[in-house]
Amino acid sequence: MQRADEAERIAGGVLKSDRGNLLAAQIFGRALLMQNRANDAIAPLERAARRGNDPAIETELAGALAAAGRTDAALERLQRTTARRPPFVPAFLEYGNQLARIGRQDEAVRVLESGLEAAPDAVDLRMALAFTYIRRNDRVRARDMLQRAASDAPQRHDVLAALARVLAQDGEYAAAADLFRRALALQPDDVATRSSFGACLLEMGEREAGEASLRQAVRGGPHMVGQTITALASASHGRFFLRPSDAAKFLHVDKT
Repeated sequence: MQRADEAERIAGGVLKSDRGNLLAAQIFGRALLMQNRANDAIAPLERAARRGNDPAIETELAGALAAAGRTDAALERLQRTTARRPPFVPAFLEYGNQLARIGRQDEAVRVLESGLEAAPDAVDLRMALAFTYIRRNDRVRARDMLQRAASDAPQRHDVLAALARVLAQDGEYAAAADLFRRALALQPDDVATRSSFGACLLEMGEREAGEASLRQAVRGGPHMVGQTITALASASHGRFFLRPSDAAKFLHVDKT
C-alpha cells in the first residue's frame, strides 16, 4: 500500500522483541529503501544475514548496498547468493538488473541465462532476459523470450503488453492489437498499455478507435500527456498539431 513509514514502525517493533525475526528484518529493510534510506537499511539487514541463511535477506541486502553506492559489495554478495541451490530467482533478477544498470549488458545476459537454466519455469527471468536482449538490440531473441513467457503465463498482463510492444515495433500491428486487448482485459487501468494500443490502432488505419484509446489513456494523469501526443503525431495515420495546446485540446486534456 506504499505506507513505508508504518511498515518500518511495525517491523521495527517486532525486531525489538525478536531480533532474529528474518521476515521482520526484510520488511524493515525494504521499508527503509522505499524511503530512500539505503544507508539506514544496511545495518539491520547485515545483522539478519549473519543470523540466518536466507537468500531473500541476502538479496535485499545487496539491493541496499547498491542503492547506497556500494556496487562492488552488492555484486559480490549476489554472486554468492546466485550460486546457492536450490536457486533463488529474485537473486538472479537483482544481479542481472544491477549489472544492466551499470552497462555490463553481456554479463547481465549470462547471469539471467544461468538463472533460467537453473529455474526454467521462471517467467520473470524470461522477461528480464528479453528486456536485456532489447537493450543489446537483439530483437529476435527478445521476441522469442517474450513469446515463451506469454505461452507460460497467458494471464499476466505485463507479459502480454511487452510482447505486443515488440510486435508493434516489428510492424505486426494486428497481432499486437490482439495482445494489447488481452492485456487491457486483465488490467483495464494500465494507461501506458492503453496508449500503446491506441498508437497501434492508428497504424492499422483505425483512426477513430485509436484516438478514443489515446483519450482514455490521457485520463491517467499529466504524466501521460506527452506520451499520448507523441503517439498521435508519430503514427502513420495519426494527426500532427503545430501547437501542443491544440493537441491537448484534441485529446481533451483539459477535461482530465
